[in-house]
Amino acid sequence: MTQPAARRASSRATPARKASAAPAKPAKAIKTIKTAKPATKPAAKANGADEANGASLGPTSRRSSGSAAAKDQPLKEDIRFLGRLLGDVLREQEGGAAFETVETIRQTAVRFRRDGDRQAEQELDRLLKALSREQTNSVVRAFSYFSHLANIAEDQHHNRRRRVHALADSPPQPGGMMRALLSVADEGVSGEALRQFFDAALIVPVLTAHPTEVQRKSILDAQREIARLLAERDMPLTARERERNTTLLRAHVTKLWQTRMLRTTRLMVADEIENALSYYQTTFLREIPAMYRELEEDIASVFPRRGARGEPTPLPAFFQMGSWIGGDRDGNPFVTATTLRDAAQKQASVILAWYLDEIHVLGAELSMSTSQVDVSTELLALAERSPDHSEHRVDEPYRRALIGVYARLAATCRELTGEDAGRHAVGPAPAYANAEELRADIQIVIDSLAAHHGEALADVRLTSLARAIDVFGFHLSSIDLRQVSDVHEATVAELLKVAGVEGAYAALSETDKRTLLLRELQQPRLLTLPFHAYSEQTTTEIDIFRAAREVRARYGNRIVRNYIISHTETLSDLLEVMLLQREAGMFRTCTDGSGNARLDVMVIPLFETIEDLRNASEIMGDLLALPGFDAVLAAQGNEQEVMLGYSDSNKDGGFLTSNWELYKAELALVELFERKGVRLRLFHGRGGTVGRGGGPTYQAILSQPPGTVNGQIRLTEQGEIISSKFANPEIGRRNLETIVAATLEATLLPTRNRPKGLEEFEAAMQALSDNAFAAYRNLVYETPGFKDYFFATTPITEIADLNLGSRPASRKLMDKKHRRIEDLRAIPWGFSWGQCRLLLPGWFGFGSAVQRWLDDAGNAKARAARLATLKRMHKQWPFFANLLSNMDMVLSKADLNVASRYAQLCDDRKLRKVVFSRISAEFTLTEQILSAITGQSERLADNPLLARSIKNRFPYLDPLNHLQVELLKRFRSGKAGSDDTRVRRGIHLSINGIAAGLRNSG
Repeated sequence: MTQPAARRASSRATPARKASAAPAKPAKAIKTIKTAKPATKPAAKANGADEANGASLGPTSRRSSGSAAAKDQPLKEDIRFLGRLLGDVLREQEGGAAFETVETIRQTAVRFRRDGDRQAEQELDRLLKALSREQTNSVVRAFSYFSHLANIAEDQHHNRRRRVHALADSPPQPGGMMRALLSVADEGVSGEALRQFFDAALIVPVLTAHPTEVQRKSILDAQREIARLLAERDMPLTARERERNTTLLRAHVTKLWQTRMLRTTRLMVADEIENALSYYQTTFLREIPAMYRELEEDIASVFPRRGARGEPTPLPAFFQMGSWIGGDRDGNPFVTATTLRDAAQKQASVILAWYLDEIHVLGAELSMSTSQVDVSTELLALAERSPDHSEHRVDEPYRRALIGVYARLAATCRELTGEDAGRHAVGPAPAYANAEELRADIQIVIDSLAAHHGEALADVRLTSLARAIDVFGFHLSSIDLRQVSDVHEATVAELLKVAGVEGAYAALSETDKRTLLLRELQQPRLLTLPFHAYSEQTTTEIDIFRAAREVRARYGNRIVRNYIISHTETLSDLLEVMLLQREAGMFRTCTDGSGNARLDVMVIPLFETIEDLRNASEIMGDLLALPGFDAVLAAQGNEQEVMLGYSDSNKDGGFLTSNWELYKAELALVELFERKGVRLRLFHGRGGTVGRGGGPTYQAILSQPPGTVNGQIRLTEQGEIISSKFANPEIGRRNLETIVAATLEATLLPTRNRPKGLEEFEAAMQALSDNAFAAYRNLVYETPGFKDYFFATTPITEIADLNLGSRPASRKLMDKKHRRIEDLRAIPWGFSWGQCRLLLPGWFGFGSAVQRWLDDAGNAKARAARLATLKRMHKQWPFFANLLSNMDMVLSKADLNVASRYAQLCDDRKLRKVVFSRISAEFTLTEQILSAITGQSERLADNPLLARSIKNRFPYLDPLNHLQVELLKRFRSGKAGSDDTRVRRGIHLSINGIAAGLRNSG
């Protein structure tokens, strides 16, 4: 079992935060609600933390006794401090009455949470119903920003504790590279084995946009600056500097308050591209090269000390970035050939502009003169080719060489993007043909410095630039193409019909489809006719394949390397995409017997539903057995990728069954690929919520079945998770490092996932999965009226109306008469359950599954033996331990008291009672069963850091839920009238705030 991160070491003493009060002004359009006065002064409670009472604004000492409470004291102070600032802004902007209203609601919600106090519930009802439309939106915004600011404080505390550990020279923490390297070294892994791992490794986080992404970039930018200023307060500051810092923080909190939280229009794909690129500028471009550098330093530190040989430095570019934004057409009609070209051009613009800036700075830094130091002949030749002939730099060959590199890069930027990205005037120069040419010039500079006592100079900036070129090239990130298999079938059917080959392709049997497609792939002629007017869909599909070929020729082959086929159900689904590649000139046949057949873009099946997962190995076996496919594999480096979907399998069969079917599918694929002698790379389509494969990345990778990681992994980073993981550069690097560390351990220490008794454990899991599947399907798909209950008690329809991502939330959602759970996209399905605080996809069915399995034991002794087996599974089997850990997290965020208020939105009292009582009973049973297996009666007892984090957020989160329920009642009653727009805005604001409070909601 993987262990949770060790508790943090004691904090160093730093001054407390100071916030001067802002003058309040009269309330504007907000009337005071007559309520009982808060038990404590509002100013002391503005932060939303119960322990804020009596907190001093003056200097206090951050002394630590080493206890968990003492370690968390700086976090509490940060939350208090930011809460006071927001409270001051609220009073200043909206008046004291608004502030007191917010505080009264918060305190009442806390009473309701803590005690299930029905009197508190009635008081909440009265308070919320008394709010005017304008008051409601102000209160929702206040609680939403409390959540955002608390998240910033949490992130800063993570960084603070990490530094405390480093300064104290504490043992390396789980999830870090040093800990991973020490672990593999302790197990006897040699430096040569490590070299082989990195030589063959490929680790790629893939950024995606999804229909539940709620944060505006303007809000994210303001939050980044608040985070930077908060981190600054941990530094030694003078009184004047601290006061200035407070002033700036107040200004940015004010900016947040005065900035529109919601978009007025739906995001366009171009907006999603820009949003994703902002993370490169703030995090990836610097932190990925820094991660490589630190990893090489750690390897050099660990392995020579342990007598290993062949330390793998410098490392190959095994860690790269991927993206779906601009290439993912599944369910998004706005992604076209034009958006693919735009995404590629914008990515190139970002990376080339960054290279230009770095080289300009290097030109200033590398001022060495030949009167002081020798240089290599290659460097002199590079300098001579420069268009710079200034007499002031005759003896400064490094500067002249770098000016030449700058000139060529500027020409490259103009050629590839049509933009003049050069900030400084340079003479004419030829563009680079590819990134490898640029890399070669930079290596000349590095080698010359190394040969003439200047290696330290290269370490300042140059080696990081070289590493960035290796990783990002001229393309920045590989863009995956994705489309659903039904669209490919329709496109191929039209091409075949128009060409006179087959008039009813879609009606053919699977066997006949395969025969026809394989025959067509051998034909030298194309199916597409140059002057025929194809349907809009077929034209769009053919165009994007052609655009893929264009951008590969322009920016390099790495810009588009993979094609994902959603809902892959048959081998013909894969062959259709090969044929479409052939039509665009990206598939070469081997009719001449040369064996040179190859695909330019790897065709990757995405297996999503329970049935598809069960058929995955059979379909891939048929693919690998195709005549001539071995040549395609050889051109791909004898590798084949398979993508596994977590979302649809969960909506299809529930949490437990989804995880188990994924586990079995992976094992079956590994066995197949090992038998065929082909390397398998798995691509995990993980979302933010546990129901969609979310949860801590480190544990998720380590809990993969034996042999399934094998040095290569791709995984999606989706929606809101991108912001929470990568908006802060330091946290971003930690998250990137965690992926590498887990992949290293899972590959080189695979026996951890083969505990003694594994066969017994797997048999138990199969029985539990069968039981859980039956329980889940019975509730969701077999309970009369469940569909109506879901649509009534969650804000699913309001989410569809919110201007979130560019993709529609559901294909058939707005048709109330014919809408079905089956037609709902899995992402808003999970998002909606989070909003109403049931988070049902992350736990339902587990309690019943275990209870039934124990009851089927037959007698008390056999029942006790089965429970003992579950306890051993929890302690010894990382897969099961991670499953329970994730479920524990979900249960800790769920709240039946809050959910009961959403249940009241269902007007059918009988249906409401039937469904909610079943959910409540299953929730209680699941908690009891989980406690019996783990031996922990409290949620997250093994993860106090996460428990603290969630506890800190509840005072802001619960009121948002109560406000959302009230707003949904008003909106759906049809009585909002002229205030309809304000009520709708209030609902959307609450969705934003709740998503921020839950954090892993996408």
